[in-house]
Order: sequence, then structure tokens, then C-alpha cells
Amino acid sequence: MPPRLQAVFYRAPDGSEPVDDFVESLKDPAKQAAIDNQIDRLNLLTPSNPHLPFPHSSQVRGELRELRCHYGSELYRILYRRSRNLIVLLHMFRKDTGKIPEREIRLAEECWEDFKARMNAERRRRPRAAGHDAP
Repeated sequence: MPPRLQAVFYRAPDGSEPVDDFVESLKDPAKQAAIDNQIDRLNLLTPSNPHLPFPHSSQVRGELRELRCHYGSELYRILYRRSRNLIVLLHMFRKDTGKIPEREIRLAEECWEDFKARMNAERRRRPRAAGHDAP
């Protein structure tokens, strides 16, 4: 079996995990489960098959991608990027417009820059795995 990629939550400098915090804020266990199931799809990817097909995911800008999550008529997006064998879940928001707002993309890009800067530093703490089966 080929090695798999691992979805992880981006951890901000203050220790918060914005995507996990957003999912937890939804309160409805069924909504949370629907989003966790989409995140789990990312954990099935391999280095030779690194992207989910449309309509589950698509490219946003450069290497930034969106994971499409929905619950009924509510649409959610998780913006993420790949770092070697990790898929870093950077930012999540409820999508109420046709196009992803530029401010949401900028937030994800800022999280990515912070992630890379801290991961390239001498000492680092491993990101926490994402998905409902994660430790």
C-alpha cells in the first residue's frame, strides 16, 4: 500500500487551531460529522494522487486549494496546501457568495506563510492530525 498524505490542522502561534475551532463552533454534531467526513477524504490521498477531484476540491490560487464541504444548503470551504506528506488545513469559512472572497484567500495565505516560517525554524512541534479517527 502506498504511503498516504496526512491532513493536519494549522496551529497559530497562540496555539489555536482555526479550522478545528470553526468546526467545533458549529455545535451541530451532524454538521461536524459531514465536515469531518470531507476532511477524511484528504487522508486517502497519496503522493502519486495528491488531489481530490472536482467537485470535492479545486485549485484556488497557486498551490492553494479548497475542500468543498456542505450540509444541506449550507456551504463551507476549507482552504489548504500541501507540505511534503502533510495537507495543512489553513482556514475555514461559510461560503455565501459565488466567488471566494479575497479576504478569505489572504487569510489562508497568511496562515501558510506563518506555517512555513515556523516549520523551517530550528525547533518545531508537529501539527495535530485532522479527521474523526485521528489520535
